[in-house]
Amino acid sequence: QVQLVESGGGLVQAGGSLRLSCTASGSIFQLNNMAWHRQAPGKQRELVASIRSGGSTTYSDSVKGRFTISRDNGKNTVYLQMNTLKPEDTAVYYCNVNYNYGYIHWGQGTQVTVSS
Repeated sequence: QVQLVESGGGLVQAGGSLRLSCTASGSIFQLNNMAWHRQAPGKQRELVASIRSGGSTTYSDSVKGRFTISRDNGKNTVYLQMNTLKPEDTAVYYCNVNYNYGYIHWGQGTQVTVSS
């Protein structure tokens, strides 16, 4: 059994910052890729950023230069630092991990709302 606990969402004004955290626990002996996705109302879920076990990262074009993904392997935690937030960043943000032999698990989601 694997659990993902997300935190850090909330309401912020445009131009502000938030930091999301996602901690994995349970029957995990290896965390592979970790990622953040988001889903805005009426839209499909999209990949925001991902980070491999070795630390290499990828970002969607819409967040490059504003968001930073990082991980603490000792804490089984992935972070998403979001700066210069825009109203179009409003969405439910989901953590996603690939662990052990390629299993995938999703977090419950955390709401991020950016007011103009």
